Amino acid sequence: MNLIQALIFGIVEGITEFLPISSTGHLMLTARVMGLTQTEFLKTFEIVIQFGAILSVIVLYWRSILLNLNILKRVIIAFIPTAVLGLVFYKIIKQFLMKSEQVVLWSMFIGGICLIVFEFIHREKDDAIEDIGLIPYGTLLIIGLFQSIAMVPGVSRSAATIIGGLILGLRRKTIVEFSFLLAIPTMLAATTLDLYKNIGQFSISQINFLSAGFVFSFIFALLSVKFLLNFIKQHTFISFGVYRIILALVFWFLVK
Repeated sequence: MNLIQALIFGIVEGITEFLPISSTGHLMLTARVMGLTQTEFLKTFEIVIQFGAILSVIVLYWRSILLNLNILKRVIIAFIPTAVLGLVFYKIIKQFLMKSEQVVLWSMFIGGICLIVFEFIHREKDDAIEDIGLIPYGTLLIIGLFQSIAMVPGVSRSAATIIGGLILGLRRKTIVEFSFLLAIPTMLAATTLDLYKNIGQFSISQINFLSAGFVFSFIFALLSVKFLLNFIKQHTFISFGVYRIILALVFWFLVK
């Protein structure tokens, strides 16, 4: 990896982290296009720069996180399923799933179909939950289980969380914003665990690449969050589903 490639990864991560299209999947496919193999450093790089995107949420929502204990408590509760399952399946995810381009493409393809079908059948109820602080604790745990599906590369953490929340009776804007907040402990834990296990193996130049990707991820994630909040006011996620399907087909049939 060189500096330009690190910056490209940061841009891709920042743009895709909060959209329902799978940032991890896009990073793995970006590596494929640039001819990079899934080394231990690259897999760690793809995880660490995701926290650059998460930092943008902290900047935008710090009042909700730090000054509202009711919301902070709900974020922590929803994080529990992913924390437990992530620890249990860490080795499988890192050693097998993060190496499989076919897992990513099938997840992209099937996830795209699910998004489209869901949008055609979903109808938001008049009494849908609008206040994050009122989400029941049982609902939070189930939302956390939905998020944990995204441990499979290509599923999309935001897509799984948002669909789960909509199924459970949350308003679209509410679950989208909650998915932003839930990403904070999720990616902080993933980044900390991975760095703890692997940071000693990396050179100074590789750490510099991590830093560069982290910064660009942060900048472009700020723009992506604002885009998505404006997008959902007038649009469904069908276009993202179509995009996922097309991307999978392009890699299957055109990218060699």
